[in-house]
Amino acid sequence: MAQAKIHAKMNEGDKNSKFSRSMSMADRSGRLLESLDQLELRVDTLREAASALEQEKESLLEMINSIQNSQEMRSISDGEREELSLTASRLLGRTLTVEVSVETIRNPQQQDALSKATSIVDEIAGEILNDLEGGRKRLLSLLAACVTEAPPVPIDQKFQSIVISCALEDQKKIKRRIETLIRNVDNSGKTIRIMDHQKLNGQKVNKSLQ
Repeated sequence: MAQAKIHAKMNEGDKNSKFSRSMSMADRSGRLLESLDQLELRVDTLREAASALEQEKESLLEMINSIQNSQEMRSISDGEREELSLTASRLLGRTLTVEVSVETIRNPQQQDALSKATSIVDEIAGEILNDLEGGRKRLLSLLAACVTEAPPVPIDQKFQSIVISCALEDQKKIKRRIETLIRNVDNSGKTIRIMDHQKLNGQKVNKSLQ
């Protein structure tokens, strides 16, 4: 009888020991999971901050380039233009020394879609100086394929189907690149129109002097 009680006590002790050990493992697992959740938030914050820096770099490069090619730069004296050009070149060089890269995880289908979308935009960008107005219309049709709201221009359906197959982060970058190209075209168009206007005014002055 006494031996049976001893065995019962031992079994009860084993059960309590296993239960305590199990609870300890559960607590440890919970703490680890909580730590990983916190780290995931920090990783997301890191990627968002790096992406914001990428966009800031793009914006700075675009603004510096815009100043370098602005009509105001052509309207100042040679000495002032040389000094400002050197400053702009220095700022451009410093900006380019900043390397920020946020890699996007893609499956093979998304990688293929990105390559096709990039090729289409590259083609337009390479030919746009030969036809600013035609290139701008094509870019607007590509941009319309990247937005959800109904745009007032025709949508490039083929490009839209390609962009939809891209990773979400790539879709945003493609849209930003097209928007930047459109702004560059608009700025180039303004410069050309101003120069043409000045040329016409010059011709009128010459005729009046004859």
